[in-house]
Amino acid sequence: MNKRNNTQTITLIGAGLVGSLLAVLLAKRGYRVEIFERRADMRRKDISAGRSINLALANRGIVPLQRAGLMEKVSPILTEMKGRMVHDLQAEQNFQSYGQKEEEVIYSVSRSELNKICLDAAEQTGLVNIHFDNKCEQVDFKAKTLMVKNEHNGQISTQAFERIIGTDGSASAVRDAIHNLTSKQLEVLPLGHSYKELRIPAGPKGEFQLDKHSLHIWPRGGYMLIALPNEDASFTVTLFMPSKGKCSFESLDSKEKLLSFFNQQFSDTLPLLPELVEDFFANPTGQLATVKCSPWHYKDLALLMGDAAHAIVPFHGQGMNCGFEDALALVETIDANETDDIDSTWQAIFSTVDSSRKSNGDAIADMAIENYITMRDSVRDEKYLLKSALAFELERRFPSRFCPRYSMVMFHRLPYADAKSRGIIQEEILTKLTAQIRSIEQVDYLLAEDLVINKLLEVNLNPE
Repeated sequence: MNKRNNTQTITLIGAGLVGSLLAVLLAKRGYRVEIFERRADMRRKDISAGRSINLALANRGIVPLQRAGLMEKVSPILTEMKGRMVHDLQAEQNFQSYGQKEEEVIYSVSRSELNKICLDAAEQTGLVNIHFDNKCEQVDFKAKTLMVKNEHNGQISTQAFERIIGTDGSASAVRDAIHNLTSKQLEVLPLGHSYKELRIPAGPKGEFQLDKHSLHIWPRGGYMLIALPNEDASFTVTLFMPSKGKCSFESLDSKEKLLSFFNQQFSDTLPLLPELVEDFFANPTGQLATVKCSPWHYKDLALLMGDAAHAIVPFHGQGMNCGFEDALALVETIDANETDDIDSTWQAIFSTVDSSRKSNGDAIADMAIENYITMRDSVRDEKYLLKSALAFELERRFPSRFCPRYSMVMFHRLPYADAKSRGIIQEEILTKLTAQIRSIEQVDYLLAEDLVINKLLEVNLNPE
């Protein structure tokens, strides 16, 4: 990586996680960065309460943070999660490990605290200027200008740009501008389910009231409750359920109905949620949707990253991780196109990132929806648990060929599209091997070896 000594400026729309980390990575390469962010500066104003579920940081997100030199600052705000703790209706708990190696863990992290670290690091480069409370309303590629609205006074200003990257989320103004000119695909697919954030505080002596190294799940078929640990011994709790219908956010319209529902479905959480009623009715109901679009770029002028290109539902914990991968893919592509005339290569850079990341964005979007079904229902199923145990055993026996799909996604950097396609083959193998059995001891391992060797090629799980 060479740090360029140039006067070129890249404009980012959105100073969320992906935008702020990308700004750091670009500044390390000598680029000046201007960011326009519609929200206030979260370091000076609390704007996050109830508006974002806790995030799971995995290997795909850790590597870009390492490349940005930020993991030393991020590590103290991480809480290790080794697996799922499944809570049934009888308040019994069943721990399901995410992996079988010591390092195969994920980390609970506060979205806002991580964002603040990235914002600080961006500004400390001396090359990044962030304009908070400035919403991008419109992009004019012909004039190479932005129409920006000041959220304080409503004034509209026109800002020039050289190149623009949309890191402005699922309702991206940059995406709208690109697709007003050229669009092969633009799908915004509502899930029909929403979420509400709640909170389990620390105990009376400052202790964790649930196991601190687990992601807790209360799966109930059509809906579920999850809880992720925080370093202050609290848990960020999120209720996922249909937006409308007989049992939905729409139906829980009174204190009595809410308490009755929790008493029936999540009774063991009631002593842990002293502010359930207040939080439920005060906190916003978040909407869940998937965005799939193409193209992700426009000529040599614009590129989409993160949720602007591929918003996904949060059930595989990969939205942030995938966005961080996007950012790293961009700067690595820039590094690979070192030239005295970098201006002439921008269209190739943007096109390369678009073509290499699009299939992966679509793949993780699909897997995230599938994992919602797994989390809210399948984790209780005996056949699912048998397949999971067998997947670990096949990984031990055939480590160069078989890796559970969850592990491929969370603990490795194999492209999402490859993880999805290998996962389909592996599921077929697991289904065949467990069709007529009820325990791991009954597995036909000669058949297993034949299936694995013949259907799965050897794989490098962490390609550079």
